[in-house]
Amino acid sequence: MRIGTHINAAGQIGDVLKDAADARGLDSVWTNQLPGGWDPLTALAGMGDGPAELGTAVVPTYPRHPVALATEAVTVQALTGGRLTLGIGPSHEAVITGWFGLPYPAPARHTREYLEVLRPLMAGEHVTYRGEFFTVDTKLEVSVPPPPVLVGALGPKMLAVARDHADGTVAIWVRPEKVADYLVPRMGDARIAVMPMVVVTNDPDGARDQVAARYGAAAELPAYRAMLDRGGLAGPAEALVTGDEETVLRELRRYREAGATDLIVHPVGTREERARTLDVVVRV
Repeated sequence: MRIGTHINAAGQIGDVLKDAADARGLDSVWTNQLPGGWDPLTALAGMGDGPAELGTAVVPTYPRHPVALATEAVTVQALTGGRLTLGIGPSHEAVITGWFGLPYPAPARHTREYLEVLRPLMAGEHVTYRGEFFTVDTKLEVSVPPPPVLVGALGPKMLAVARDHADGTVAIWVRPEKVADYLVPRMGDARIAVMPMVVVTNDPDGARDQVAARYGAAAELPAYRAMLDRGGLAGPAEALVTGDEETVLRELRRYREAGATDLIVHPVGTREERARTLDVVVRV
């Protein structure tokens, strides 16, 4: 199981890059697209030396045409020496329509078409495509090894798209039990990257309260609500991995036993708690 950490692309860009530098010794660093935050791919290109894999988890598809994202991705792939893993996902209707004013039709079909344009373009092929959502006739006049592509997927339809048209999935709000009995049977030999929120702390109840206050609204998004329900979880706070060092280490190792191929730890809490968390993560 590859071990990495997730950094929010928000706040001061210097802090984002410092957090990435603190991840030395891990296999990967990942970041995402946040409202009002930095562009995740550009942030990855600025990280310099460090882990062998730099990933997005994830970039929303609807606001970016697949030709535009393919162009950006191969540029970052070249600038980082072939270390990029491109995580994409359809996001949520509340975000795409509510915030951006864009239609949100058929996310699984849209994502499949997106991948059918994106991946061959990044591989250097001339793409002539006419689908329900995209009509494309172009080629990228650049040549680098294409990055692997993961899809943020939780429901059965999206997981099938991730399995059949990408290299695997990135999953959130999932405990080891659901990795073993829900994700593994659907993904076969594809990558299963799980991204738990984690905090090593002397006050686990307080940590859960903070996560509930900050991320509780995620439970209202249909895709997240369905995944939480599959795991018997009332909200994101119940998915939090927290406790002392040995408790957290034991819980994180359960993801490997469950069949996860990648563990992308998202440290939360104070800077001191996040540092304690990363000290445990390198032992997984």
